[in-house]
Amino acid sequence: MKYEVDKDTQCLTVDRFMKTALQYPANYGYVPQTLCGDGDPLDVLVITPEPLVPGCVIEARPIGLLHMSDEAGQDSKLLALPTEKACPLLAGIQDIADVPELELARIKHFFERYKDLDEGKWVKLDGYGDKAAAIAEIEDSIRIYNAQ
Repeated sequence: MKYEVDKDTQCLTVDRFMKTALQYPANYGYVPQTLCGDGDPLDVLVITPEPLVPGCVIEARPIGLLHMSDEAGQDSKLLALPTEKACPLLAGIQDIADVPELELARIKHFFERYKDLDEGKWVKLDGYGDKAAAIAEIEDSIRIYNAQ
């Protein structure tokens, strides 16, 4: 299922049920008060040991970025973890280089394939960026949001 925030009501809405037999590999959400090249807030995948309730707010720390574009424009995905206070289990992961290769492969595989059955839609991945790239993306998307 793909959720979006309605720009008028600010409510979390079901955008669509995905046509592929895939599930998001981590909790999928957005960073408030940001805006990206596709006209939407910055997307974020929050890796947690348990699924989060859709629509909940979690304080997270950036660890990396999946550089990506699609038919709507630049659409990179921020990778984040809960704060160490909220989830000490993941405290050893500080940067994308600390994430197990299999986890990164699962995320990449999902985004390479999740639009395969959607006519007219496409995705191009350009690799992973580190924590510094993630922070730069957050800062850029905040600047774009504040300039509107």
